[in-house]
Amino acid sequence: MTHAVTRCPTCGAFQNDAHRFCSECGSLLRPEGGHETTGPMPLPEIESRQWEGPHADGPTLAVLSGGPSGVLFPLPEGVVTIGRSPASDVFLDDVTVSRNHARIERDPGRIVLKDLGSLNGTYVNRRRIETEEVLENGDELQIGKFRLTYFSG
Repeated sequence: MTHAVTRCPTCGAFQNDAHRFCSECGSLLRPEGGHETTGPMPLPEIESRQWEGPHADGPTLAVLSGGPSGVLFPLPEGVVTIGRSPASDVFLDDVTVSRNHARIERDPGRIVLKDLGSLNGTYVNRRRIETEEVLENGDELQIGKFRLTYFSG
């Protein structure tokens, strides 16, 4: 099966038409119903719009879209794995997510997100990370089709 080639509307890089996001800049290639942007999301707006249930104490990832909205993943101390593998701590079940996509290392005083050589990349606030990124409260992560927000707790 062959796919057409398209250009990213943001950076102009050539992309396989089967992809939804640009591999260079992370922009949405085919908007569905309007222009989609990501970026730091203020905590009060997310709480009032997304959460109606209990809140996790401490650092947490919350699913915004791509899966069941509002699902919370607490981030315990140490290493938290993210991927399509059922053995992952943060299991994101979609082919746009690599089996071993990324990991979060939680040390005292900081949370570090690392991409593990995933095919579709890992994005923080619409910027593809090449090695690692220290997360801050309200950062939006994009892993495959999933958008998640990091809350420092």
